[in-house]
Amino acid sequence: MEKPHSRNGSYNAKHFINRELSLLQFQRRVLAQAADPKVPLLERLRFLCIVSSNLDEFFEIRVSGIREQVRLGNNAGSTDGIPPAELLALISAEVHHILSEQYALLNDDILPALAREGIVFLRRGQWDEAQSTWIHEFFLREAMPVLTPIGLDPAHPFPRVFNKSLNFAVELEGRDAFGRVSTTAIVQAPRVLPRIIRLPDRPGQAPYTFVFLSSMLHAHVGELFDGMHVHGCYQFRVTRNSDLFVDEEEVKDLRAQLKGELQQRHYGDAVRLEVADNCSEEMADFLLQYFQLNRSELYAPSGIVNLVRMMQVPDWVDRPDLKYPPFHPGLPKALAQRRDIFSALREKDVLLHHPFQSFTPVIELLRAGADDPQVVAIKMTVYRTGTDSVLMEHLVRAAQKGKEVTVVLELLARFDEEANISWANRLEEAGAHVVYGVFGYKVHAKLLMFVRRETDGLRRYVHLGTGNYHPRTTRFYTDFGLMTANEEIGKDVAEVFKQITGLGRASTLTHLWQAPFSLQPNVVAAIKNETEIARAGRRGRIIAKINALLEPETITALYEASSAGVEIDLIVRGPCALRPGVPGLSENIRVRSLVGRFLEHHRIMFFHADGQDKVYLSSADWMERNFFRRIETAFPVLNPQLKRRVIKEGLRGHLLDNSHAWEMQSDGRYRHKTPRRTARSAQSALLAELAAGG
Repeated sequence: MEKPHSRNGSYNAKHFINRELSLLQFQRRVLAQAADPKVPLLERLRFLCIVSSNLDEFFEIRVSGIREQVRLGNNAGSTDGIPPAELLALISAEVHHILSEQYALLNDDILPALAREGIVFLRRGQWDEAQSTWIHEFFLREAMPVLTPIGLDPAHPFPRVFNKSLNFAVELEGRDAFGRVSTTAIVQAPRVLPRIIRLPDRPGQAPYTFVFLSSMLHAHVGELFDGMHVHGCYQFRVTRNSDLFVDEEEVKDLRAQLKGELQQRHYGDAVRLEVADNCSEEMADFLLQYFQLNRSELYAPSGIVNLVRMMQVPDWVDRPDLKYPPFHPGLPKALAQRRDIFSALREKDVLLHHPFQSFTPVIELLRAGADDPQVVAIKMTVYRTGTDSVLMEHLVRAAQKGKEVTVVLELLARFDEEANISWANRLEEAGAHVVYGVFGYKVHAKLLMFVRRETDGLRRYVHLGTGNYHPRTTRFYTDFGLMTANEEIGKDVAEVFKQITGLGRASTLTHLWQAPFSLQPNVVAAIKNETEIARAGRRGRIIAKINALLEPETITALYEASSAGVEIDLIVRGPCALRPGVPGLSENIRVRSLVGRFLEHHRIMFFHADGQDKVYLSSADWMERNFFRRIETAFPVLNPQLKRRVIKEGLRGHLLDNSHAWEMQSDGRYRHKTPRRTARSAQSALLAELAAGG
């Protein structure tokens, strides 16, 4: 198979927005959800925690990569022209601003509002006598036996600190039992200890009363150092480089090498130090020096150093009035009325729109395939599926029944590597063929194919999706899935599987666009086709909904289309390097981002094409990695009725949304849309139309 290369060109830096700074703008949009009083209170807390979780990954992957460029002396910027060292300074300043706003929102708004609803997080100074007694007993019974205080001296070096773990730096005075004088100790909080503890119910106490483990340890840390005087105790947290490195030239067994790399992920180079805002300057400097970080990489929020630990609180609190109302995902009529899913697909294609419509038909399709004696082969790509997946259990059962099961399992799915390795072992033990794609290219396409023996011969049934085969995330991510028995699409899918598992040159596909071969060229060609149509005096129209827009050649093609008069609407959830609304360059391009109850995740392309209205769904964002370093697919929606559904449900409603939409300005910042008269929410409308009880 020929190895494709991305195209390198010279681009005007002022026409591009930096990826990392654009990604931080997305965190501001998520933070705005936490600040919105119209959002249910416990959901606001969840959004606040999501910001922290997103920033963790941002530092683990994005910032660590930029620091590595600086270390290697690379002064060249990307298409935006910002050198790596300057970019780190800009990131630090922006993250410090975001954290300041985030913790002000937590301390001044959300925590007081929760307290008024009987959901209280008690600090040490707020404990009454009974609470103090219970907390002390809990500390002695549950915490103290598993804590290992380490006084720093020549015989006790600084302990290895796990990535994102909770630790305490303790300032001490005095001599210990051996006459040693040590002024500093480290206490690591084992992961077996809960970070938030709910106090038992009692009269006069708020219904939901919690204390943080950090508060408990602060209160009783002195008991770990008998006879010593504790001057200060400061929680700290280190974020490390978590990107895995696998040498393409040296690796012989990807799974074996990856297992070794995973052991080291917890101890990569430090990229961020978080300390409590009461941390002394001396201790902060000591920690920075040890972790080889500078002052700009120090973050001292006014509260607990890890808000992610509060993510589960909404699930612990039984207050439906403070959460989004529940709903029941709908079912397409074609499936609700037919018991045999294969016969239903022989009659017509089925489009699923998650989470408004259920993911159950996909699970049912795989269950039926595993049990149906007429199904002789099943092939599936797996990127993320989770540690407990009914889909994977069906694959295991199918293999145990003697069916030809082939699973293309992406071992390098970031932060899901361990789960995927575990499933690889289970599948192979059951007799399935497990392959890890093509080394150097992540398999990100979402493909599921069944080969079934029928009276007229073998027939293929396929499911193609924009999102992962992960039943849990399908409840929170918006995605489309197409189920079809179309012969030509089935043949294309079979060809993609053959390319991934075997050897040979890439062949021309009838309907699918495939990265790293034809996807980016076809996207650019479709944009240029609209450009030529507009130059001929006819209507040119492009609408695209993606999660990220960064690939420079595609952006340049969009600029040229805009200059020719093509009307372009881009719905980009996350980072966007294109500058909209620049006179003479992009005045016909509008960019908006939607942030609401569900994570906008589907990728949709619409090209007017002189009235043909071509619609494609895809697993790929418009990024260099997706176009050139991943195996991705884009597939057409051929059924006219389903095509109209995609346009209505996935594009038109999002362009009319004035409740959760943000409009991008040419400087890269966003302005929140607010309804003048009638409020419109794309997600709310879809819940009302496709789901029940929303």
